[in-house]
Amino acid sequence: MDDDQGFALNREMQLVAFKVGREEFGVDVKKVEGVISLVDVTRMPRAPEFVEGIINLRGQIVAVVDLASRLGIQAGDRASTTRIVVVEARDVKVGLIVDTPEVINIRMEDVEASPTLTTGDIESSFIRGVVKLEDRLLILLDVDRVLSDEERSGIGEIQSAGEEGEARPEGEQ
Repeated sequence: MDDDQGFALNREMQLVAFKVGREEFGVDVKKVEGVISLVDVTRMPRAPEFVEGIINLRGQIVAVVDLASRLGIQAGDRASTTRIVVVEARDVKVGLIVDTPEVINIRMEDVEASPTLTTGDIESSFIRGVVKLEDRLLILLDVDRVLSDEERSGIGEIQSAGEEGEARPEGEQ
């Protein structure tokens, strides 16, 4: 029956899974615009500490966030597996610096609600849930909540300034 098939499809979900420090995270693949190699990032004056800077991605300015710094967890060393995962966070494109991203399929029944206790050092407001896989746990990240409204607005201003060509190298006034 077609209805049964639709129901079965709704019970599965694709995630982009990645590491930040020693922790593993997942983001709904529908929120991901792309995964790119780590590139040189242009620093922006007065940007929040966790904003590494901006990049030009196919003619569009994208703010790059050091996700480990944002989540308050210790980052590992950047390596050949370090990537920028570009996500849509409430109408703002943001690049997240992560390690070893991969697309995985999960079953919806493997997702549990976010625990009420804090999850290690990670601020719980960023967490949509926890995915139990056979040999590991994955923290389901809510990219819409990784940035506050104020931070998102600030990043929007950074992107606008960059697109208007107002971005100056670090140190210039």
